[in-house]
Amino acid sequence: MANGVNSISSSGHKLGQIIGDWYEEYFAYPLLESVAKELGLFLDTRFKQRADIRQGKILWEDYEGNTVDYDFVLELIEHGQDPQKQKGEPIGFFETFWRRGARHSKDKARDDSGKLIPMRSTYPTARVLGIIAAGDFTDPAREFVKSRNIDLFYVPKDKILNAWRVNGIEIDYPDSLPEQDKLAIAMKAESGIDSDKQLKTKIADSLRKSVGLAQLRSYKNTLMARMGATPQEYRIFARGTSLPFIHHSHEEVERFLSAPQPNVKFESISYVLEVIFGDGDCYFADNLSWEDLKTNYHKLSKLIAHMEKIAQAKE
Repeated sequence: MANGVNSISSSGHKLGQIIGDWYEEYFAYPLLESVAKELGLFLDTRFKQRADIRQGKILWEDYEGNTVDYDFVLELIEHGQDPQKQKGEPIGFFETFWRRGARHSKDKARDDSGKLIPMRSTYPTARVLGIIAAGDFTDPAREFVKSRNIDLFYVPKDKILNAWRVNGIEIDYPDSLPEQDKLAIAMKAESGIDSDKQLKTKIADSLRKSVGLAQLRSYKNTLMARMGATPQEYRIFARGTSLPFIHHSHEEVERFLSAPQPNVKFESISYVLEVIFGDGDCYFADNLSWEDLKTNYHKLSKLIAHMEKIAQAKE
């Protein structure tokens, strides 16, 4: 068997992997790629070859130095930069998944949100965080994602099942189905896509038709509006840190607090950058050095200039 469905116990997982990989490559990838092309951005994905991808992973570091793997990253590539060799400035981070059942939906929502949220504080250009979900994803799970200011595109389970069904492959089954029968369903799905190289595309076309072009366009417009929102207010704060006032007894503290407020000489100064965008979103970074403050601002300025150029070209 081409993809190795080799045990009854792995049949459900294998079928889920087949559907999930198809959804990521044939539905989510073209959707985000069309956004990237319209905005002159580069879409980093494991489906493209790139020197910095290790073992098919799209790796980025958060502000704590943790390395995190994402399904898709939209990047702004500077003139003369080779996107196949260098990372650009990250504009959007996306996760995608398929869930056959509703069990642990809230856990999945919490896990993916937890991966995405740090990127907003790490990179000033990270204007969009998104999850492109399919399957049985409960109302509380969806609300949890949206409450974290993460864009959610959701395709219900029935639309996925029907897209495969109308193309001759049944992927649904009752939970009580014997494992041997689940294995047969997984094997038929695997055999079908192996024997017809266009089948995955056909299924994706059926799904897009079911979802509706208007809905797809609406989602794309939402992403583009977020990335194109311009700052309406910049706030820069300076924070000073002094040497400590050290006391060795309660009485010393009492005398210190009873005296007039001391003149404080700051040993170091850090900065806070807060940028408020026209769509109500906000970028916030604190404990910045003077150089970090300038770097974050200039990175954001490059994105703003790029998006304004794209907007002017469309007028």
